[in-house]
Amino acid sequence: MLNINFIRQHPEKVKQGCKNKQVKVDIDKLLELDQKRREILKEVEGLRHQRKSITETSDKAKNLKERIKALEQELKEATKNFNKLMAQIPNIPLDDVPVGKDENENVVLKKVGKIPKFNFKVKDHLEIGERLDLIDIERAGKVAGSRFGYLKNQAVLLEFALINFAFDFLIKKGFIPVIPPVMLKPKMAWGMGYVEQTDDEEAYFLPKDKLYLIGTSEQSIGSMHAGEILEEKELPKRYIGFSTCFRREAGSYGKDTRGILRVHQFDKIEMFSFCKPEESIEEHKMLLAIEEELMQALKLPYQLVHLCTGDMGKPSASTFDIETWMPGQNKYRETHSTSNCADFQARRLNIRYRDKYGKLNFVHTLNGTAFAIGRMLIAILENYQKKDGSIDMPKVLQKYLNFKKIR
Repeated sequence: MLNINFIRQHPEKVKQGCKNKQVKVDIDKLLELDQKRREILKEVEGLRHQRKSITETSDKAKNLKERIKALEQELKEATKNFNKLMAQIPNIPLDDVPVGKDENENVVLKKVGKIPKFNFKVKDHLEIGERLDLIDIERAGKVAGSRFGYLKNQAVLLEFALINFAFDFLIKKGFIPVIPPVMLKPKMAWGMGYVEQTDDEEAYFLPKDKLYLIGTSEQSIGSMHAGEILEEKELPKRYIGFSTCFRREAGSYGKDTRGILRVHQFDKIEMFSFCKPEESIEEHKMLLAIEEELMQALKLPYQLVHLCTGDMGKPSASTFDIETWMPGQNKYRETHSTSNCADFQARRLNIRYRDKYGKLNFVHTLNGTAFAIGRMLIAILENYQKKDGSIDMPKVLQKYLNFKKIR
């Protein structure tokens, strides 16, 4: 959440930030409740001070006690309403984020790599996957329903090659490898900023156990230091995590139903960083640069996109996407995303660090996709397909595989 002092000092900036993110929050009501809270608290403290100077059994003491009790109840109610409004406020976009309503107003910054030209009719990943016995949607539908798939044979080995490549690459850069829990307490899901508004519809929740299934490992990696104080020398603290992820895809009815592009269950390799506030913009550039290095190592064509305010997630202050060329769809599709969430999540989760002067400050948190496995498999199968029906393997992955082609 935002710092209340910042909201007091910059109410118009916060209002504009909410408007740009398409979020309706009554900031004036919030400030009114904030003022009321402070006034009640001041009165309660004054009355408590008075009680100390009078006899506990006197009528005046009794009246003061009743008045304090009534005010405390009023304070409790005002604080409850205040916190509810505070939780609804999204992170405010950084100044360089393009203002726009939706994905149609995102800004393409550059295109990298050559779009492949084929002298034969291009097949999409599902046609390729079914012919080579790599993907089985029909049996997955029988077992689990729509938007699931079995990966089989070399597709499984290709997933592990992607995992090994990403982990080798990032561990050398100082990232700490982690396999996190795939379930999350509501308090932690709230802290990461993913359960208010429409995001709550995306998550799978187990009411009996009071646990969410994670939609991305950043949720359980980001909350692992909740309530902790890190030392400045530990920062930046960077993790590379692998997990299975779960999403309802509630708002995508009838959209991308073919194949494994948009599914309820998928594997993902995610980067996460805790850093000092003054370093988060450069840290964000570093995560983005790593995503580009990984893509260029696979020699896949892509475009880099700066998300506009209306297409960003609630916790994000700035987000960049990489969209990879998918020949089977004849267009670019999102495969990577990286966001700077500033201190928004750290405030909700109370993650701080102690600087060299002993002062406690909130860290900034950032996340970035290394590989969303399903979408990377699609990109490889479609971009590396050959006329004879075989699929070449990217050279950088071949040392992790016992084959150079799938045929």
